[in-house]
Amino acid sequence: MNSVAMTTATQEQRLVVALDDGYAAYDQEEKLLAAAGARFSLRPCRRSEDSAIESVRDADVVLVRESPVSRRVIEAMTHCQAIIRYGIGVDNIDQKAASERGIKVINVPDYGTDEVSSQAVALAMAVSRRIGLHDAEVRAGRWSTGVLQPMYRLRGRTLGLVGFGRIARMTLEKLAGFGFDRVLVYDPSADLPAGVEQASLDTLCAEADLISLHAPLNAQTHHLIDARRLALMRPTAILVNTARGGLVDTDALYEALRERRILGAGLDVFEQEPPGAHPLFTLDNVVVTNHMGWYSEEAMRELQRKTAQEAVRVLRGDAPLHWLNRW
Repeated sequence: MNSVAMTTATQEQRLVVALDDGYAAYDQEEKLLAAAGARFSLRPCRRSEDSAIESVRDADVVLVRESPVSRRVIEAMTHCQAIIRYGIGVDNIDQKAASERGIKVINVPDYGTDEVSSQAVALAMAVSRRIGLHDAEVRAGRWSTGVLQPMYRLRGRTLGLVGFGRIARMTLEKLAGFGFDRVLVYDPSADLPAGVEQASLDTLCAEADLISLHAPLNAQTHHLIDARRLALMRPTAILVNTARGGLVDTDALYEALRERRILGAGLDVFEQEPPGAHPLFTLDNVVVTNHMGWYSEEAMRELQRKTAQEAVRVLRGDAPLHWLNRW
């Protein structure tokens, strides 16, 4: 067999495994990977570590959404080159174990920015204007133009952003028209535009009326918003989380909301997903959605395409665009 034939045969044996289903179609993955001489295999693991272990053994590249890629899963990989997250957060991937095995960890941070920032604004408005409460009143046949719960205008108040990456910047852009008097940011590494103030997290919690979370989840940011920081917040404060559920101590948030020590919360993400029957869901000052802030038809297609393109770069020996554990 000549060298060209041997190369082609080797490429044809390459396998890209996706551990989670849920997308309407995988035509982009199949087409892009086939052009690179690789085979695409969808092996849904339903968040099962044991199933993931069996699915990754023969993979050259692993694509993942929510299923755990733990040390046990990584140790089962025989010749994997990269683990690619369909999305931004990689808290379900053991990056240390991957680095020890020389396996690249890659994410796709540059999709869905418009969608997640819009979700943050929508949740903030739903809480601020008590949309859920009034929706339930009308549906129950009750009609009153009286005050059910206090509402406060946002004009002249203070916006706080925890993290100042792509999504936070677009969230600020979309909220600019609401007339906030001050904008505080907690992100020590960020280059801030004019009119935006760097602040400690404690200061931001104490002074902001709308606090929107846009930080990654890791050991340092777990329960960044805990009982102590919730106690710093104003009675008019609204907390919005479209980033990762683990940034917030859910039980502490429940107590703050139940006792009405803060005005309300808008949550698209939870510490455990699905979250189960937490008492948080019995409260009328919290608006919740099911981790769908990333979604639009356009964003979903963009995410799948960019994930597949990163896999192709790896298989061709090129450096991925968003290599997280770079060595």
